[in-house]
Amino acid sequence: MASIELVQKAGLGEIRERVRFMSAVVLLGVFILIGRLFWIQIVDNARWLQIAEDNVLRRVDLPSTRGMIRDARGRVIAANRPAYNVYVIPGYFPLERFTHFADYLGLNRDERDRLEARMRNAEGSRRYQHMLARSDIDRESLALIETHRAEFPRGISVIATPVRQYPFSELAGHALGFLNEVNAEDLREFAGRDYRAGERIGRSGVEQSWESILRGRRGWVRLEHDVRGLLITRDSIAGLGPERHRDPVPGRDLVLTLDMELMRAIDRAFRGKPSGAAAVVEVRTGRVLALYSKPCVDPNTMTMGISALLNREIDENPYRPRIDKTIYESYFPGSTFKPFTALAGLEAGLIDARSQVTCTGRHVLGRRVFRCKHVHGVVSLHRALVESCNVYFYTLAEAVTMDRIASMAFEFGLGRRSGIGINQETPGFIPTRAWYAQNYPGQFRIGHTLNTAIGQGNVRVTVLQLAMAYAALANGGTLFVPQLVSRVEGPDGTVIQSFPPTIRRRVAVDPAHIAMINSALGGVISDLHGTAHAAQVAEVDIAGKTGTAQVSRIVRDPTDPRRSWSTQRDHAWFAGFAPASAPEIAVVLLVEHGGSGGHEAAPLMTQIVREYFTRIRPGAPIASVATWRAHQPVH
Repeated sequence: MASIELVQKAGLGEIRERVRFMSAVVLLGVFILIGRLFWIQIVDNARWLQIAEDNVLRRVDLPSTRGMIRDARGRVIAANRPAYNVYVIPGYFPLERFTHFADYLGLNRDERDRLEARMRNAEGSRRYQHMLARSDIDRESLALIETHRAEFPRGISVIATPVRQYPFSELAGHALGFLNEVNAEDLREFAGRDYRAGERIGRSGVEQSWESILRGRRGWVRLEHDVRGLLITRDSIAGLGPERHRDPVPGRDLVLTLDMELMRAIDRAFRGKPSGAAAVVEVRTGRVLALYSKPCVDPNTMTMGISALLNREIDENPYRPRIDKTIYESYFPGSTFKPFTALAGLEAGLIDARSQVTCTGRHVLGRRVFRCKHVHGVVSLHRALVESCNVYFYTLAEAVTMDRIASMAFEFGLGRRSGIGINQETPGFIPTRAWYAQNYPGQFRIGHTLNTAIGQGNVRVTVLQLAMAYAALANGGTLFVPQLVSRVEGPDGTVIQSFPPTIRRRVAVDPAHIAMINSALGGVISDLHGTAHAAQVAEVDIAGKTGTAQVSRIVRDPTDPRRSWSTQRDHAWFAGFAPASAPEIAVVLLVEHGGSGGHEAAPLMTQIVREYFTRIRPGAPIASVATWRAHQPVH
């Protein structure tokens, strides 16, 4: 009996131990469960709430409106228009109506086949997601879709989105730039700037340089969707709280210094000229009134995307429409460079107003002969500039040295980037003795200096650089940084920031020497023997310099009438300012491969200036040629 009782007590004790162990395990599990519930409900509440909301809410981006760009007179030159994109939802779309739908959108056979295949192949949740059928449909297609919307209940959506539009098309296209869709590289580079696939970004010109100002900020809204991922529409999102809704912030507007009416006048002057460029700046402020490069690709086409065929046509165009000829391309300036060679001689004390050279039509240096276009006889500095006598400047170059010429060119901003702040600006090039020693050891010759003196050899400048340099001549020696953006405005027109003129430097040149040069530049047009006298107009006095820059040493066919455009023809230049007696604007224009500056470029210059002062700015004070002549000294 005793042994039985001992066994029973032992078994009971073991059961009690197990009960206690199981109780401890259950209690521990309860504590763990309570702790986990506490963590989920209290500590990590926000994360789990977000996950729960994401099961029924989807974020939908609300695009911002890109800021507009206006010219100096308030004309809109870059705006936004509504574009309508049509989407289909395959799970709700009646495929038996597909042919009618494709007709409404105007799809071609290839587009129809690809869209229908995508719709039929959509599986799972993709059957209830929006699929782009066609972007930026025309008004006729939009009207047809809206008229027949009842044929596709819940099967289609039309979503409006803003698209960039350039009302002036190619005019100022290089300066304005264009937009196109972001790519994978952009998304990596601008990872912190909230760009999304499908958005558009500024690619060149003002659109690129001022992207952060023009772009604005995207908004968003979190809307309910059903188990198939289909959004449940709302009539209004205004009542949603900040955790469900953020309004988009529109981009700010830019007001440029460009005058599109002046740009039109330049375009009319260049009618019939296949390729060229022009820049117009205010001489007392450095504001850029015109940047004209011809030809140019329509930025509307570039923004919406171009076909492979059109892209190839653009690339093969001999006039290079992608190139901004005002600041990206550089050219031999030819005789438009002579005023700076003359100033180098005047500042060095090597010449004065009475210095004379006898021009026999040729200048002999060793075994080489440097030629002039005419036999000018005895010429002073004034006459040498008026009639563009090369021999005078060849003779001066032997004494003045290359480095003095280069120093004067640098003083006026040549061979250096102007700082306009758009596109890829080239610095041009002004050669020096050190450059020749580094790149052509032992090969420097005085002949290199002679070529430099007349703007040939290795001298290269941009159209805008030359315009800023002539503006500095016109205003007595103040070199400005070219200004393209006048101010930033809010969508309501409030001025947020304005930009005053910026002085780059006061050139270290005697004002009397600049006045001497300017007097000669006035004679280029007013003097009977001036190289641009045939282009003179009665309405306004103009000062400037013609230039015919040689671009090829190939011997030309003497029977060629030189009337057709050819890459072997010289560049035709005119650089100057007006009115000559009280300068307001500096104008530089280049007819690429146009031939003679006096015959081809000067008439365009005088046409533009006359139209500017008589029609575009009729109230501006101008002086007649007769008045200007009456105040000029006798040479």
